[in-house]
Amino acid sequence: MRPSPFFTRATRLMHPTALSAVRRLAFLALIGFAPAAWAQVPPAPPLAAKSWVLMDAASGQVLVNHEGSQRLPPASLTKLMTAHVAAREMQRGRLKESDLVTISEKAWRMGGSKMFVMVGNQVSVHDLMRGIIVQSGNDASVALAEHIAGGEDTFAALMNQEAKRLGLADTHFANATGWPAPDHYSSALDMAKIARAIILEDPTHYALYAEKEFVWNDIRQPNRNLLLWRDPSVDGLKTGHTEEAGYCLVASSRRDGQRLIAAVFGTNSEAARASETAKLLGYGFSFYTSKTFYKHGETVQDVPVWKGAARGVKAGVASDFAVALPKRGGEGYQTRIALKPGDLIAPVAAGAQLGTVELTDAQGKVMAQAPLVALEAVEEGGFFRRMWDGIRLFFRGLLD
Repeated sequence: MRPSPFFTRATRLMHPTALSAVRRLAFLALIGFAPAAWAQVPPAPPLAAKSWVLMDAASGQVLVNHEGSQRLPPASLTKLMTAHVAAREMQRGRLKESDLVTISEKAWRMGGSKMFVMVGNQVSVHDLMRGIIVQSGNDASVALAEHIAGGEDTFAALMNQEAKRLGLADTHFANATGWPAPDHYSSALDMAKIARAIILEDPTHYALYAEKEFVWNDIRQPNRNLLLWRDPSVDGLKTGHTEEAGYCLVASSRRDGQRLIAAVFGTNSEAARASETAKLLGYGFSFYTSKTFYKHGETVQDVPVWKGAARGVKAGVASDFAVALPKRGGEGYQTRIALKPGDLIAPVAAGAQLGTVELTDAQGKVMAQAPLVALEAVEEGGFFRRMWDGIRLFFRGLLD
């Protein structure tokens, strides 16, 4: 069967790419997509802040970026990574929510925002997570960091390892709380990426970010994210404030199946960080809609395989292929598959890149793309299959 005009023939994959690496490539391809190409979208409103980023959660696509890579003190936004590292430890089975943590004197003496744990008490990991996320407790952050890594400095090293995994180019952590330190910094773009990882990789614990209050030691403390009260579509994430950092907020909102993430650094008041963040989210929902074209694991194309135990291989995307499109004038977009040229000859490894999935506009211009990968492995066929396919390829080459 002849391929359609949109397809080119597949090539032999001499060095198949690992699936994890392809996932990162797909993610980078999507976040590299330039929303400025959409002529139908007006410019975002200016904010009374130092830097800000608006991100589509499904694709990782950055819709608005004002000084998003500027390195700034993140204050208590740091605790997004603290909680995320703890959540990953639970996913790996190294930590349980029911584990009891003995509160050290260092944790008890921490200043700033507190959960009000007492030295020598034993507090469950679950309660400490709520103390970190809802109450922004510096004491809870240090206690959990010490329990996981033996000390806050070692835990900060774990945070930096996770930052590297997430591809955070402008982030370095020196502690688990956001307490001011010379080598402790992040950016609006990196904080949006951390928020996206929390939302996608650990939806169970993400529910904690929507809690409006938490009572511990008979002290009731509200979540400082004012948008939780003002906008029912907002369900996270975290506030931060120091004199140097100003008032910061990373917030996420879900409306009509679309989720956006806003990271705003350096406003001048608690009220301003909420209103400026709401302005950014409102802009995004007004002018963009997020569409997922292919889901991870979905078969996009069956690709013929020569000399293999199977005649073909199922191909798809390593992670969801989603794009935020303009609501106004966003018609005429379609997907197409571009396979690598040449013949695909077994063996084929699962995760090997076979081509690309592309989104094009009405003029055929490629607006976004992601790798097309093998969803399964195909081993070499038997002697007669390899011999017969070799003969077919030889004569086909003569005819071509």
